[in-house]
Amino acid sequence: MAVPLNQVINPTNEQRHEMIRNSLKTAGRPEDYEYIIKLLSPPADITNYASPGEMKGVKIGVIGGGLAGLSAAFELRKLGADITILEANENRIGGRVYTYYFDSEGKYYNEFGAHRIPATHETTWHYINLLGLNTRPLSIRQRNNFLYVHNTRLRTSDSIEQMLYPLYDLTPQERSTPWSELDDYAFLYLMMQLPPDIRSELIQILPEYSPEYLTLTKYSVRQTLENLGLSQGAISLISGVNPGTGALLNVSYDEITNEEYTLDYRNTYNIEGGIVNLPYAFIQSLLADNPTQYQNIPVSQLGTVTYKPGQTVIGIYQSPYNNQIILTHRNVRNLKRTVEIFDYVVCAIPYSTLREVEIKPYFSNIKMQAILEFNYINSQKTLFMCNKRFWEQDTDYGRMVGGFSQTDLPIQSIFYPGDHILCPDVSSCSPYEPGALVASYNYHLNATRVGNMEESLRYRLIKRNVEEVHGLPRGFLDSIVEDHKTVVWDNEPNNRGAFAMTLPGQKKLFAYEMLKPEFNQRVYFAGEHLSTKHGWMQGSLYTGKEAANQLANTFHKQLK
Repeated sequence: MAVPLNQVINPTNEQRHEMIRNSLKTAGRPEDYEYIIKLLSPPADITNYASPGEMKGVKIGVIGGGLAGLSAAFELRKLGADITILEANENRIGGRVYTYYFDSEGKYYNEFGAHRIPATHETTWHYINLLGLNTRPLSIRQRNNFLYVHNTRLRTSDSIEQMLYPLYDLTPQERSTPWSELDDYAFLYLMMQLPPDIRSELIQILPEYSPEYLTLTKYSVRQTLENLGLSQGAISLISGVNPGTGALLNVSYDEITNEEYTLDYRNTYNIEGGIVNLPYAFIQSLLADNPTQYQNIPVSQLGTVTYKPGQTVIGIYQSPYNNQIILTHRNVRNLKRTVEIFDYVVCAIPYSTLREVEIKPYFSNIKMQAILEFNYINSQKTLFMCNKRFWEQDTDYGRMVGGFSQTDLPIQSIFYPGDHILCPDVSSCSPYEPGALVASYNYHLNATRVGNMEESLRYRLIKRNVEEVHGLPRGFLDSIVEDHKTVVWDNEPNNRGAFAMTLPGQKKLFAYEMLKPEFNQRVYFAGEHLSTKHGWMQGSLYTGKEAANQLANTFHKQLK
């Protein structure tokens, strides 16, 4: 029997594109394919803007060693510049990529940060392929996960209409509407009213947007659902069945539609051995004297990269001399301050931490306002190291390999490890093997409330919630969970937020202005907050590459 396309290891670009075409055809919008591929593809190669070696002797500072900073440095190295990456975290790399290993061999792990790669995210796949990383599918042939809502337990194959509709105060019309149609009406109807070219503005940053598209950005998710005529009962039902969306009812409606448009939750993959292998591969290439990724550029033309961990940038200043940029950074251990002067800077840290950096003179008024108020969402993840995979056992509480369960309980979502998805039978992948479970993944207020509980109480609450979702007796997990760890992204000192997510009106007001360079085109900006794919590696990698291109283009023109 042929392997389904979405279960292929290391898919080729052609295989991914076929998956995307098939999914869009099923969704009734095959005309979106060309827009999605074009707009999510990586920007043009930097050598289109300047020649290899052209920036020899030019000093570039990169603030932040997450994926945006690493991709910017990777591209700028092609031009021969001397690049210094200043990264505040001294203990790990990757920014909001955060793979956690429970064992020294790296066999049992899961992700606190980015954990899936949609087939549509062309820029992410560009770097995965370039850096020679292996990927494995997260898509499963048939989901058999739990939905636990309103104290009612369902499998994903059970009838939401029969089991949940009676529990909510729905209108007669809503009660007679199948769940799939109700959900599509809530999140696809308005998008599908737009012509394909205007729909594509969901993943574009433009100086001006069409009036039809702006309708999606003016209101929150809740306001839009109300404007569509849905009752509060229907909104509560949607919030329970889709708890991720339910936790974000105050964000701009187009944030939710954006992910539907690019099929971000279909045909997803992860990187073998952990997502952290992506930033590791960048670092290995950047620090290598003779990297293999620049085949067409002689080593003599490549720049140098210095990676400085444990250095928090605390000041960005415009020098009165030679149009240079002064960065002040502080060692996280001994608090020693260092001042360095650069010709150019790429600022690739989130606005949540840029807010505390001294900036003199101020950037443009609109950018300073964005740094103040651009919205970030909190997220909490708790991993359980289990001595057996109770969720894979052939029981009423099991029979699940991969996928995720959802609930209106505080934990919001449970993600099952995907390393057994491709196993042909139980004999080769036993449910009695240990496994690392994402026991809780939640957003916004759920994350803040669960994340700030006293640790032992949080641990107990999450165990009880997982037991409740699976129909397990209280205390069942006490002998199964052997280790655990929680990360609350609001409380991570170098992040203070999991990802950007606009409030109504913020895309129109800020997105285009946020991308503009500052200090006489000497300071450039990158990061997922500057992209159209908030919260995804795609956004970081795309903007890092684009910032490098902007810088190269400016430098080349100034030479003339």
